[in-house]
Amino acid sequence: MAGLRDKLPLLLGAKTAKALSSSLDIETVSDLLRHYPRRYAERGELTDIAGLELGEHATVLARIEKISKRRMKSRNGTILDMVITDGKRRLACAFFNQAWREKDLAPGKTGLFAGKVTAFRDTLQLANPEYELLDAEREAEAVDNFLAEIIPVYPAAQGMPTWSIAKCVRQVLDVLEVGEDPMPDELLKRHGLPGLERALRGIHRPEDWAHLESSRHRLKWDEAMAVQLIFAQRRHSAVSRPAKASPHVDGGLLDAFDKRLPFDLTAGQRAIGDEIAADMSSEHPMNRLLQGEVGSGKTVVALRAMLQAVDSGRQAAMLAPTEVLAAQHARSLREMLGDIGMAGELGAAENATRITLLTGSMGAKERKKALLETVSGEAGIVVGTHALIQDTVQFADLGLVVVDEQHRFGVEQRDALRSRGADSTSPHVLVMTATPIPRTVAMTVYGDLEISALREMPVGRSPIKTTVVPVAEKPAWFDRVWQRVSEEVGKGHQAYVVCPRIGDEPPSDKSDKRPPLAVLDVAPDLANGALKGLKIAALHGRMPTDEKDAVMQAFGAGKVEVLVATTVVEVGVNVPNATAMVILDADRFGVSQLHQLRGRVGRGSVPGLCLLVTETLDGTSTRERLAAVESTTDGFELSRLDLELRREGDILGAAQSGKRSGLKLLSLLRDEDVITEAREQAQEIVTADPELASLPGLAQMVADVVDLERAEYLEKS
Repeated sequence: MAGLRDKLPLLLGAKTAKALSSSLDIETVSDLLRHYPRRYAERGELTDIAGLELGEHATVLARIEKISKRRMKSRNGTILDMVITDGKRRLACAFFNQAWREKDLAPGKTGLFAGKVTAFRDTLQLANPEYELLDAEREAEAVDNFLAEIIPVYPAAQGMPTWSIAKCVRQVLDVLEVGEDPMPDELLKRHGLPGLERALRGIHRPEDWAHLESSRHRLKWDEAMAVQLIFAQRRHSAVSRPAKASPHVDGGLLDAFDKRLPFDLTAGQRAIGDEIAADMSSEHPMNRLLQGEVGSGKTVVALRAMLQAVDSGRQAAMLAPTEVLAAQHARSLREMLGDIGMAGELGAAENATRITLLTGSMGAKERKKALLETVSGEAGIVVGTHALIQDTVQFADLGLVVVDEQHRFGVEQRDALRSRGADSTSPHVLVMTATPIPRTVAMTVYGDLEISALREMPVGRSPIKTTVVPVAEKPAWFDRVWQRVSEEVGKGHQAYVVCPRIGDEPPSDKSDKRPPLAVLDVAPDLANGALKGLKIAALHGRMPTDEKDAVMQAFGAGKVEVLVATTVVEVGVNVPNATAMVILDADRFGVSQLHQLRGRVGRGSVPGLCLLVTETLDGTSTRERLAAVESTTDGFELSRLDLELRREGDILGAAQSGKRSGLKLLSLLRDEDVITEAREQAQEIVTADPELASLPGLAQMVADVVDLERAEYLEKS
């Protein structure tokens, strides 16, 4: 018999186990059984070919429509051309020097075809696909998986097609013995869940569709419970540590700031400001997520909270993901505060505070001064990058931490900040993100935080027109892109050109895709070509700090007309005169990132223009994502579309970090009932037993499903 922790070589043989390990990172019985089918098909039901993505390894259930043989022109050899169909769309397949397959692949036959999706003459095709014909005459054992009504189709890889994975799963299930269920019987009965072994068998070899559905529900519960137990433990740990209360002080800096505001706060800003003020008046640490659209006024809300901390005699730290953004925030806060943020300077108000910038690449003299201002308490507000959480940075009395763009920081970094309070206390923590998040995602990714959302936009924001530029299909449009940029500059405005790469990096992969366009290549090309005569500058994250600041200040002052940059301009950069943005290789960015990037334009009185340049073909899921960005500027709607179009693991950053996500079945958008029930159940369990000492099965399930040592999966990048 085989248990979940058993290694695969003894069960499947060394060769097969090695193939699973190298192609799919599958090492144990548990890894294999949690490599769930991507979808299921019934006999006679063909796969929808529309939406296949260039570069993906796809498996389709389709019918052979026609097959023909031709000679290669360039060298001796043959090409066997095959067209398969789902009844609506066709997909080309090509076999090189495999003419003998013609006898096997007769028109009218149905089968599973697997391979990497490539392009030939702007048409998607599978080259040398692996295949399994469902109506082939083979031994009964070999086709057992496909004789059933329900056919599982697994995420596959080169050399390990879905039918090979199905055979491995079948071998393991024949000898599987799960043992004691990690979920207590009382919980299984309360929520009507099947046992783990029945669920694992049902997800791979269901007796019927009802068995499959109940199995999926149980395994989703495991995932939801594992994540919610972790966050329930984090919430318990956070509130068990005291915080110093920072109540509102009448007549302090906050009141002075409110009086001089040149605009009225929105109703949302006032309401969330009241929530934050109440949280900070408590002796339990605030842990709140503030999410809102680009330009919804989060910075003003955060500044008011920081002034409340300073009024109470404490310090506030604002943590930004990049040095460019940290410097931008420091300048912006100084501008907003005026003389009440100029302590120690000529013309400062009597009760003024000081804003200090602290980043990792400062010169020794400048850094020493900033550190002294921080440790002495002279600086009421300290703005910086992740350098602020280093042990060498000491605060006099840190009362509030504001983390801008939380998705750039891991859970461990947030915990490090929480431990920086004085006298064994925790500072209050306010996390901000400009990436709107559906409630269920926030409950799963930010489960240890209370959640507030700014949905109103301040008066005066201009509309942004977004257009997809499909240069593979319409090459002439590319010239028109640069004409539009020139027109905007001719009207006295400025423009961004965003590239996915800097240009001095080594090649990131060996795929047959061309490398992403790079700042260091595009900037000189434009200066010598399409935008010749315009004032162009480059900006990227590896430039020295003083150079980055100089470029940003020159762009802000209008001395630079076109800024060619990486995503360092994604958040926080505020240049109202910039009206146009061109995003090259837009398909290389996520929906939320594209939405944030375009938020850099339309910040003044003139409407903004955003052009999404891509070579991806119509009908692919990537083009669907770009079309979604083109169709709406509502970030909350886009976040839902993003979830529908992307794999759930990507939402949790598993793909970006190179780690396997523990969430394989749970849909953060559609399984709100499961997530909500699991959150309530986890809270009840942890309140009674914070360490799960009496529930070793649940404690082990947390480790198995989420893997505490790889908690980085909760990061987004």
